[in-house]
Amino acid sequence: MTLLNDPRTRHRRLGVAAAAVGLLAALVTAGPAAATPDPGDGPAAREKVSRSDAAEARAAVASGEIPGQDEIVHSDNIQHLANVPKEAFTGLNSDLAFQGKYAFAGNYDGFRIFDISNPKAPRTVAQVLCPGSQNDVSVSGNLLFLSTDSSRSDNSCNSTTQPATEKSSWEGMKVFDISDKSNPKYVAAVETACGSHTHSLVPDGKNVYLYVSSYSPSATFPDCQPPHDGISVIKVPRNAPEKAAVVNFPVLFPGEGPDGGGNPGGPTNPGVSKTTGCHDITVLPSKDLAAGACMGDGILFSIKDPEHPKVIDQVEDNVNFAFWHSATFNQKANKVVFTDELGGGGAATCNAAIGPNRGADGIYDIVGKGDKRKLVFRSYYKIPRHQADTENCVAHNGSLIPVKGKDLMVQAWYQGGVSVWDFTDSSAPKEIAYFERGPLSTDTLQVGGSWSAYYYNGYIYSNDIAKGFDVLKLDDRRTDPAKRVRLSELNVQTQPDYFD
Repeated sequence: MTLLNDPRTRHRRLGVAAAAVGLLAALVTAGPAAATPDPGDGPAAREKVSRSDAAEARAAVASGEIPGQDEIVHSDNIQHLANVPKEAFTGLNSDLAFQGKYAFAGNYDGFRIFDISNPKAPRTVAQVLCPGSQNDVSVSGNLLFLSTDSSRSDNSCNSTTQPATEKSSWEGMKVFDISDKSNPKYVAAVETACGSHTHSLVPDGKNVYLYVSSYSPSATFPDCQPPHDGISVIKVPRNAPEKAAVVNFPVLFPGEGPDGGGNPGGPTNPGVSKTTGCHDITVLPSKDLAAGACMGDGILFSIKDPEHPKVIDQVEDNVNFAFWHSATFNQKANKVVFTDELGGGGAATCNAAIGPNRGADGIYDIVGKGDKRKLVFRSYYKIPRHQADTENCVAHNGSLIPVKGKDLMVQAWYQGGVSVWDFTDSSAPKEIAYFERGPLSTDTLQVGGSWSAYYYNGYIYSNDIAKGFDVLKLDDRRTDPAKRVRLSELNVQTQPDYFD
């Protein structure tokens, strides 16, 4: 999710990027923080919509054009096996990671660990209160990593919000020991420039490297100065995580002057985000490759030397992409799917007015060899079902479904639900399954829906922002071979070689 800066406190908030076709800049701002637990960034406020939009939403429900409020609908090849509502935490649910029989679910208030040995009845093992958006989560061995991208009073799990204009404020990476899943222990913290919106793991023997994505610098923020055009690289010794430290800050968008390089955004490119860092990076260690979704730019880079990543190619789409959000390689590493998070995750963009090419996926082929490889655009993919103007909906986090010879993906679309689609033909992607709920409201725009939807050991797991943890089962001859692929660990932004 794209979160913009509050110039006073640098609390993150949901926002809508200015759109070339006149998408209304309806900001969903963070409300006041609750007392217990402190949600880090306050809950998203409900955004009023026009009377005509509300009437249209109610009419669409009444006619059956869209599901009723909270009604669940899905294609015939998907079953909804389970839902586990929120318990201790009231914040937004965020990303997911997996290890063995466990799922790790981020939440703006902390993280939750599920035992998924019985996918029909997931069981909560632990809930760790540690506020600080987005709490993007990943795991490796006995370590869990948690991103903090809201300005805090200190690096503890008892911290409170504090203005980023104060030098003592803290943002960055937290490290937990999860050798006892029922009792995770906080063992280390590393402050990073502009915090950690997301992070990606690069395993390297006795060490784990973290590529930390962050953005939106300001001259008024002592620890987040412009032109923040790179990523923080953290080295974590597995046997001594307390020694974790930033070992490099590679500049990915070199340029002269205070604004650095990368996409200048508006007014040069109206409706496009200025590049001031990266939002998310996906690494493919088996191929020594990474793909970065960096606000106004998409990049391909080599990670042969994990401490010193090297950019191979850089692309922009100043017609249909507003905010380059995330990336997914296919298994052969000859394609990348980039997502455009038009509206920052808080807007209704899955409608006829926005159309099929904006707030969508962009499919790029990788052509050439070695450091001369190039990203070549082929097509867009967007869910084929229109959503109500009270539903936040846009392309978001997804993963491959591992089937040899096919390029299949499951993906979250917020209140657009979960989509399973085939991009084996880069120029003609098509949906093959879906799951979604009706709008949270037909009167107000409320932030909800699937944040992340990932395929892991035969099932789809979705972390719904408002409704909790969902388990889906996909039965389809095109995807059934994936059920034979078993992983011991999955961090989607560290893509495995499924068939090695």
